Amino acid sequence: MEELLTYQNVEIRYDGGMVVEDVSFTLKPGEILGIVGESGSGKSTLIRAALGILGPSGEVAGGRILFQGKDLLRLPPKELQKIRGASLGMVFQDSGASLCPVRTIGSQIYETMAAHQRISRKEAREQALALLDRLGFPDGERILKSRPFELSGGMNQRVGIAMAMLLNPSVLLADEPTSALDVSVQKQAVEEMLLMRRLYGTAIVLVTHNIGVVSAMADTVLVLKDGRMQEYGPAGQVLENPRAEYTRQLLAAVPRIRRE
Repeated sequence: MEELLTYQNVEIRYDGGMVVEDVSFTLKPGEILGIVGESGSGKSTLIRAALGILGPSGEVAGGRILFQGKDLLRLPPKELQKIRGASLGMVFQDSGASLCPVRTIGSQIYETMAAHQRISRKEAREQALALLDRLGFPDGERILKSRPFELSGGMNQRVGIAMAMLLNPSVLLADEPTSALDVSVQKQAVEEMLLMRRLYGTAIVLVTHNIGVVSAMADTVLVLKDGRMQEYGPAGQVLENPRAEYTRQLLAAVPRIRRE
């Protein structure tokens, strides 16, 4: 099966200091890769590098990031802009913070879709309502007319996932998409992303520290520590029979509640 996204010996620096060192992995169509590790391990930095959003102090110092055979690190800015959103979607940890607080959700959805395709406001609204209905939103019309401050944090996060998926990207990069959500909304967000994979064959790179979410979603798992790969392989093998000592420590740190 052809690889969609490939990282080859990627190294990333911030302010001259190495934060990611010699990381390699591949992502196939429809595959869900979970990237796990403690805070500061370089998880979010890895996926931000693919979109060129490391910020002024960050740089990819070595290696290649290939999307459908094209090296994203060497694409002209205009060509990379065409890929971002349309082919490589992104869900941030706090989607509400990336939304304009004074404009309606519907207008922001239209702006996002119109940036990558010729589409009328009516068509964008119809597509958005159809997707929101499929995702189980209780009142799509109300959501489109709402401003972000009129919705809960969990609803804004779910809207962020829906907005990323409206462009039907080949790959969804999800940066801690459930970490700020309560348990019931986490479940909804996970189900939405799994539904997108089932409906459209979307591949997902899921950055998270939540082992439960990884267990529920991932086909393969990459474990990072201090920017270095500790383990990479099928989710069942990594989570149930880890080879690396650090992975065993990470799994042992997951809290377990005992009932008397």
